[in-house]
Amino acid sequence: MKLSSFLFLFLSITFLAAQETPTDFLSADFHKERREKVRDLMPANSVAVFFANAERNRANDVDYIYHQDPDFYYLTGYKEPNSVLVIFSEDQTSADGKIFNEMVYVQEKDPRAEQWNGKRLGVEGVQDKLGFDVAFNGSEFEKSNINFQGFDNVLFFDFKNDYRDLRGSADLFDLVKTFKIKTNYPSDYNATKQQIYSMITSTDIENSANVAQTLGRYLNYQEDLKSDQLLTGYVNAEDNGKRKEIQEKVKLELKSNNLNSILLEEIMNTLRETKTAEEMVLLKKAVEISAVGQIEVMKAMHPNMSETEIQGIHEYVYKKYGAEYEGYPSIVGGGNNGCILHYIENNKQKVGNELVLMDLGAEYHGYTADVTRTIPANGKFSKEQKLIYDIVYNAQEAGIKASVIGAPFQAPGQAAQEVVTKGLIDLGIISSPSEVKTYFPHGTSHYLGLDVHDKGTYGPFQENTVITVEPGIYIPEGSDCDKKWWGIAVRIEDDILITKNGPINLSGMAPRTTEAIEKTMAMPSVLDNFTLPSLD
Repeated sequence: MKLSSFLFLFLSITFLAAQETPTDFLSADFHKERREKVRDLMPANSVAVFFANAERNRANDVDYIYHQDPDFYYLTGYKEPNSVLVIFSEDQTSADGKIFNEMVYVQEKDPRAEQWNGKRLGVEGVQDKLGFDVAFNGSEFEKSNINFQGFDNVLFFDFKNDYRDLRGSADLFDLVKTFKIKTNYPSDYNATKQQIYSMITSTDIENSANVAQTLGRYLNYQEDLKSDQLLTGYVNAEDNGKRKEIQEKVKLELKSNNLNSILLEEIMNTLRETKTAEEMVLLKKAVEISAVGQIEVMKAMHPNMSETEIQGIHEYVYKKYGAEYEGYPSIVGGGNNGCILHYIENNKQKVGNELVLMDLGAEYHGYTADVTRTIPANGKFSKEQKLIYDIVYNAQEAGIKASVIGAPFQAPGQAAQEVVTKGLIDLGIISSPSEVKTYFPHGTSHYLGLDVHDKGTYGPFQENTVITVEPGIYIPEGSDCDKKWWGIAVRIEDDILITKNGPINLSGMAPRTTEAIEKTMAMPSVLDNFTLPSLD
């Protein structure tokens, strides 16, 4: 073989090998920059500790497909379990004089485990591919010389205790146990109580009566907190002087340890609320994939389809485009099933001539879309279906229009509710605005990103925030209105980017008006001639 031919073959093989996995993940620089942002928001002399998600058991010796904790992924790009990220507010110096301000502990390379469950990055992989200078095997966390007692604040998310002891070396169980020992984590630590304590200490004494009244209502639902003498004393105090006295005692109680399970949530809410340009590339792709799924189902839909088959078409489109997962359990509700807001059984055998509500979203490289369309299975809206649909459409238009920089988070919902209220009164379905929640029981908006209900501050809208706008009307069978409306459920949901030039509908390519939906449903589908053999 000639040298030139050999080189061509070698380069071709190398190129193909490089194409075996996606290359458009978030960059190591992105994750590093996000860690810097966390550090900027941390108080002086503090340390933040993040743990990877737990592995979840599905049945017997089979686990669910592993999904990384979104905060951990946001800050590291690491997709494996059994790992810890530590970020320091100021530079630290190791025993050998090395300067560092972060470190990560990861799963150790293990040829036998990798033969069964896939390759691990290990320490070298995390350093080479994810850009960490200081990385260790997880087993070294127990031997680390981090002096957690020397920090004013140890920031962490409190534990939900939903992980198992895998009896392996440095699994999540061991890592959390080590953290608790090193930080003198109290056995009776209560994150909710700390949050309430923080509220008390941060409240001006002039407003303490209002806070005490609010806490009094809260304690009615929290039996385990009623035994706390400081909380009950604050709630039942006769005057501001007594509340001031208790407030000082609460401050001393907070200082009894340096654990803080409140501030890290606030930091991550602030950072994840707005999206960077690099994030938007992935989020837009997830949204567009989901919109294409809606379009293809519109073209393929017919009355003999099952809810499961409809779900399958959506999810096949996701996989065809390389989306790893669904962002949440797919919702496909035909007829009255659409009145169940989080209906995920999707087991109706034939959708017939009813409306089909489809609330689904692809997850692409961690970023999740959330797109809902409601369409008539037979391709044509009935008179009643169209009347309800048009109210929801007009409500969504009003909600989208209200999604502008500086508007309160509740603005889209308020605008949409006004339209729905008037529409239902005009149709005689309700007689007063107070009844609207009977048929429109939810809000319209949530943040969107690494989680389908993404983190955010819920303050006034900021530039480069992505939200949903999803009004709906649901009239279940047996409702207190004319029977002709029974079983009609309509929700329209789009993913909206808030910009200085106004809202942008990222999922607008999926038809929304009744006319556009009917036109799309009349188009041929690539699945028209797709048949499978009958099974006995």
